Amino acid sequence: MAADKKNFGDGMYLTVLGCGSAIPKPGHQHSSQVLRLRDKVFMIDCGEGTQMQLLRYGVSWANLHRIFITHLHGDHCLGLPGLLSTMTMSGLDHPVHIYGPEGIEEYVRFIIDLFCREDADRLIPHTVDHKSTTTIYDDHSVTVTAFPLRHRVACVGYRFDEKPKLRHINREMTDFYGVPISQFGLLKQGQDYTSPDGNIIANARLTHTPRAPFSFAYCSDTAFSKEVVNAVRGVDLLYHEATFEADMGKRAKETRHSTSLDAATVAKDAQVGHLLIGHFSARYSTRGMVEKLLQESQTLFDNTIAAEDGMTLDFQELRQKRNRETL
Repeated sequence: MAADKKNFGDGMYLTVLGCGSAIPKPGHQHSSQVLRLRDKVFMIDCGEGTQMQLLRYGVSWANLHRIFITHLHGDHCLGLPGLLSTMTMSGLDHPVHIYGPEGIEEYVRFIIDLFCREDADRLIPHTVDHKSTTTIYDDHSVTVTAFPLRHRVACVGYRFDEKPKLRHINREMTDFYGVPISQFGLLKQGQDYTSPDGNIIANARLTHTPRAPFSFAYCSDTAFSKEVVNAVRGVDLLYHEATFEADMGKRAKETRHSTSLDAATVAKDAQVGHLLIGHFSARYSTRGMVEKLLQESQTLFDNTIAAEDGMTLDFQELRQKRNRETL
């Protein structure tokens, strides 16, 4: 796999691989996104054609260890057979964990039996409870939570919360106070330093405060839900489907989808930093049509962005933009 075209720093970045709904269109491929955090790569949904989108936008799966599927409708999961098959044929050298609601284990085993038998022990499915909010993954840098969505089949959203980073050593000040390197680990954890003669040097004088942790939530197919508001509250970036324009509310309810105003209402009530709308119906096949959805969302929530295939969002840039706007 080719290396990513962009050099990513020590932050959080989201790349949209596909932002269309059931019927793909040029520029609006089936749903899939890649979230990068430090040295980790997470995929969320894997619609048909996802591996071609990875190639098209120079996204490597070298560090892809976890795939999160929201539900078992084809436009969110039919890319898994091709992607997993290619990964195994290319010499998969690490486990890949696949999360999803009920049915995911049978689906992954079906893929393994047909295409990936030689790597059966490296493709590991996990069934996610679609009726309650549950922590499904946790390590030293991130916590991933699944929460219920309201769709026609079992469906979950995912929230990614980065854990606070360690404090940064101020070498000028540690040298000034003669702090031995053996104490740096404790300083990074926030402890003060006590010198050999008993003087206590405050941690704030010896370290720099790290940036605040980033957070992201992904809400695929769902009717408007107040429960989702609580699940995504305060995230830096919320992806929320906006399949239909505002005057198609009846159709949205029938299909258990959301309108542009539904997505904006969730973002506003949850006090998120930015809203990214997507999963556009095939009827919105031009930029001008999508612009209408964007404008409708912005009437309620100004910091709304319309997804585009290949778009990459830098969470630090989004935060800086928001901070400038509030000055």
